[in-house]
Formats: sequence, C-alpha cells, structure tokens
Amino acid sequence: MKQVKPKKYLGQHFLKDSKVSKKIVDSLSSKKLKTILEIGPGMGILSQHLKINKTQTFFIEIDKESIIYLNEKFPEIKKSIINQDFLKLDLRKFEPPLGIIGNFPYNISSQILFKLIENRNKIDELVGMFQLEVAKRVCAVPGSKTYGILSVLVQAFYSAELLFSLKPHCFNPPPKVDSGIIRLFKKNINSLDCNEKLFFKIVKTSFQQRRKILKNSLKTFNLPNNIKEGVIFERRPETLSVDDFILLTNIIDDGTIPAY
Repeated sequence: MKQVKPKKYLGQHFLKDSKVSKKIVDSLSSKKLKTILEIGPGMGILSQHLKINKTQTFFIEIDKESIIYLNEKFPEIKKSIINQDFLKLDLRKFEPPLGIIGNFPYNISSQILFKLIENRNKIDELVGMFQLEVAKRVCAVPGSKTYGILSVLVQAFYSAELLFSLKPHCFNPPPKVDSGIIRLFKKNINSLDCNEKLFFKIVKTSFQQRRKILKNSLKTFNLPNNIKEGVIFERRPETLSVDDFILLTNIIDDGTIPAY
C-alpha cells in the first residue's frame, strides 16, 4: 500500500512507533466519554488502536490522500472519517462528553487549545502531541519561565499533565524540535467566578509585557490610582495563579480592593 507523502503546509509529521501510539491511546480514559474525536489521523498510527474502542469514534482528517489511505487500510472506519478542518468543525453535532486525541500539527496546536477552551462544556478530556515547548507551557506552574497565557487559560478549566516526550527520530519526516504528549482533564466547572471576557483580556494583556509589574503592563485599562495601589498590582503576571487572575479580574471589574 502506497504511503502518504507528508505535506509541509499541513504540518504533517507521522509517528512511526506503534508501541508509542498504543501508549498515547491508552492514556485517554474513555470510561465516561460518549464520543472520541481523533484530529489528523494521517496513516492511522493512533487510529489502529482507537477503532476497537467501544466508544463512538470519529476521525477528522483534512488531507484527502490520508483519507484514501485510511479507507484502504481500515475499511471498517470508513463511515466514521470526516473530511474537514477541525478548527471549522461544529462540535454540537457530536454527543458529549467528548474526548480529543491526536498527533496535532504544530502550526495549529495553540488554536486547537483555544477551541478546546471555547467548547469546554462539551470536551471532558484531551490527550495530544504538541511541540515540547508548547506542552511545557500548557502544564507550567506559576513562577516558572514557561508559565504564560496558555498555562492560565487552559488550567482555568482543565488540569494539565505532561506525560512524556519524544525525540524527532520517532517521526517521518523528523521535526526540528522535540515533542511532548499532554493530558488534560476537565475540572468540574464551566464558568469562572468573574467576568470571563475581562479575565481573558487581562491575562493576554498582562503577559504581553511579562517582565513588567501589573500596574505597568495593564496601563491600557486606565485604572484609577486607588486600585493600582493594591498589592497584587506590584506583582508580575508569571507569579499569579488562576485564582489570582480571577481575583484581579474582580478587582478591576468592581473598581474596589478587597479587604484582607
């Protein structure tokens, strides 16, 4: 059977090790999931293990050459393959709770995470492969060098764990960077105890100038002097936990400093 030619514009790097792919699939807990979506199955290195799963499973693939290959190699999943861009896919058509799995194209990995956050009321779990640097950012803790926007926004709704990493030689073609597999579990919340739109804006604005203290990095908010005198505004964004950012959002939204 003719192998699929990896396409650079799609960010395709096909995992070669079947034992590793089994390890990745086994990391996805399907006990409470109604539906599993694999993003970018490629030549089916993960799909071969997913197809025997009793949970309803769909394979989201934008590359038509990969679809032809999958249809020939795994004819039993033919009706479950969806030829579409995952970023444009309407997740309302699938029965929740959803599980997401995949060897994600590195050029859209952040967008996949933002779609996850937007659809957090439907997606309970994600196991995926990212560029190792991105994987570390997602799982980073306050105070670490890699802690940033993705860390806060993802961890506001999901617990994050870096499972293991892989070297470039595990892929065809080898990427120029190491890869990391992460697992995200949905926390028992769908909304934050604050103005979420403002929360997202504050987090993103804060980290645009991450070395500055908050009263300087948030100058565009035109905060009154009595608010900026709060202790939290003397801190740098990388030191704030999710709960701290929620507190900060409420302070800015209410216009008052809480009593300690």
